[in-house]
Amino acid sequence: MATVAVQPPRAGPAADRPDGLALTYHRLMLMMLLFLGVTTLIVGRLLYLQVFTDRSGAAQIGNPLVPPRADIVDRNGVTLARTIEAWSIAVHPRRLLGNPNELAMKLAELMPERSPRDWRALLTRDVNFVYLSRRAMPELVAAVNALGEPAIVFAREPERLYPQTQLAGHVLGWTDFDGAGVAGMERALEDRLTSPEGRGRPVALSIDSRVQAVMEAELGAQVDKHSAEGGTGIVLDVRTGELMALASFPTFNPNAAGRSDPDAQYNRATMGVYELGSTFKPLTVAAALDAGTIRSLSQRYDASSGLPIGRFRISDYKGKNRPLNVAETLVHSSNIATARIADELGLERLQASFRALGFDTAPPLELAERSRPLWPREWSRATLLTSSYGHGVAITPLQLASAYAALVNGGVWRPATLLKRDGPPPEGRQVYSPETSYKLRQMLRLVALHGSGKRGDAPGFRVGGKTGTAEKITTGGGYSRKVNVSTFAAAFPMDDPRYVVIVMLDAPKATADTFGYTTAGWVSAPVVHRVVSRAGPLLGVIPDARRDIDVSGLLPLIGVQPTPGR
Repeated sequence: MATVAVQPPRAGPAADRPDGLALTYHRLMLMMLLFLGVTTLIVGRLLYLQVFTDRSGAAQIGNPLVPPRADIVDRNGVTLARTIEAWSIAVHPRRLLGNPNELAMKLAELMPERSPRDWRALLTRDVNFVYLSRRAMPELVAAVNALGEPAIVFAREPERLYPQTQLAGHVLGWTDFDGAGVAGMERALEDRLTSPEGRGRPVALSIDSRVQAVMEAELGAQVDKHSAEGGTGIVLDVRTGELMALASFPTFNPNAAGRSDPDAQYNRATMGVYELGSTFKPLTVAAALDAGTIRSLSQRYDASSGLPIGRFRISDYKGKNRPLNVAETLVHSSNIATARIADELGLERLQASFRALGFDTAPPLELAERSRPLWPREWSRATLLTSSYGHGVAITPLQLASAYAALVNGGVWRPATLLKRDGPPPEGRQVYSPETSYKLRQMLRLVALHGSGKRGDAPGFRVGGKTGTAEKITTGGGYSRKVNVSTFAAAFPMDDPRYVVIVMLDAPKATADTFGYTTAGWVSAPVVHRVVSRAGPLLGVIPDARRDIDVSGLLPLIGVQPTPGR
C-alpha cells in the first residue's frame, strides 16, 4: 500500500505583506504625531514668549557692539571712562598638577605684589576656583600661560578703563571688579550707565578736559611748592552752573583706585568744609546793599581800633586804623568794618542771605560725596560779627563758587552741575538785585587791581576777586595762628562775567619767594592768574586790554586818581 505524504502549503511573502504594511503605517503615524506634538509645544512656547515676555532692550542685550556700561565723555566728546575687554587669571586649586611650591615661586617672580608664601596659600586652598589676577596685562597673561599649568585658566571680562588716568579722578570715581559704580559720577549715574536704553549712548559731563588739565597742573604744582596738606580748584560757568573743572589734591588714578591712598580719594571741593575767611566779606556787603543799610559806597565805618566782642577784640591784619568806606573795606579787607556792617544789618537778615546761598545745607550736586556745612546751632551777636568775615560758618569750596557766581551774574543763584546742559539753564533764584551785583563786580575788580588780589589778575582778562586767609581750626577746637586755609575767589571778565575760579590751599607753608607769607594773596591768587591766562582762551574768552568794567567812579573812594582816557 502506498502512502502519500502531503506537505502543507507555506505562507509566502505575499501573505505577510498586509500585516507588515499595517505595522509600518502605525509606526509612521506614531512618529508623525510625536513630531507634531513636539513642534506644537515649541511653537506654543515661542508664541507665549513673544506675547507675554517683556522684551524691552532685548535687542541690545546680546548685541556685542553695545557696551555693558556706557562711556563717560567730557563736554567736547573726549572719552573719560570706557568699558573694554580685559584678561583675568584664575586657578582651580583642586585640579593642580604641578608642584605648588615651585609654581608659587614662579608666580611671585611674575606678580611680586604677593610673596611666594602668599601664592602657595592661594594655590593650596581647598576651593574649586580662585582669582590670581584681574585686569591683567596681555604680557602677564602670556607669561603665566607659559608656565604650562593646566589648572590655571584665563578669561576675558569687562574692565572699566580711564584713558586720561588721574584726570578728573574725583569727578569720575571708579567701579568695583563687578563693574558697579563705587564713587563719583560712576556711582551717581549707575542706572543711566547700565540701562539697556541708555548704555549705547555716552554720557556727557560738563567738565572740559582741557580746562581740568590746566587746573590740576597749576594747583598740583602749587600744593607741592608750598607743601600744603591739600588744595582744591574750581572753574564754574556763572550763567549755567556747569562745572568746567573741579580738582582736589592730592589726587589718584581711578584705574588703580583700590591701591590708592584713602586721603587722596577725599574730594576737598565737595566734602571738605572750611572757614573761608575774608571771601565772605563781599557776600556781607551785598546783603547790606540789598537790605538798604548801606546807602552809598562812600558810607564809612569806624575801623580806627578793635571791636570788642566778649573777652576778645576783632582786629585787622595790617589795618588802616581809621574809618573806611565800603570800597576800602573790601580793598583793604577790614574785619572791623565788615563786622560793623553786619552789626548794622542784623542777625536775621545776614542769616537769611546766607541761607539763600545754601550755606545751611549740603551743596546740590550729582555726587554722593558731599558734606553738610558747619552751621551754628545758635546765633549770637558774636556769631553775627565773626561770620560776616568768614569765621564761625564752614562751607565747601563748591558752595563758595556758586555764591560768587550769583554775586557777579546779576544776582541769580543756580545749583552747580557736573552734567552738560544742552538746553536753557534752570531759572535759579534771585538772591541779589542786578544793581548790587554790578557794584560788587566793580569792587571785586578794584581788589584785583589795587588790593590783596593783585597777583590773581591776568592781563586782558579783567579778573576780579577776593582773598581769604583763615586760621585753621585745630583738632582741639581752637585756631592755629601759624596754619592757614588760603583762598582766592575770582571771576572773569568782570565787564561781562563768564566764569568763577576758586583756588584754596589747605595749610600751605611759606617759601622764599613769598617772604614768609602763607596768605591767599601770595599762595592762591597766583594760581588763579595762571589758570585764567591758560584756560581763558580755551573757554572762549579772548584777552582784550581795551575792555574793562568802569571803576572810575570808585577810584577816588580808595585814594586813586582815574587814569585819563579810561
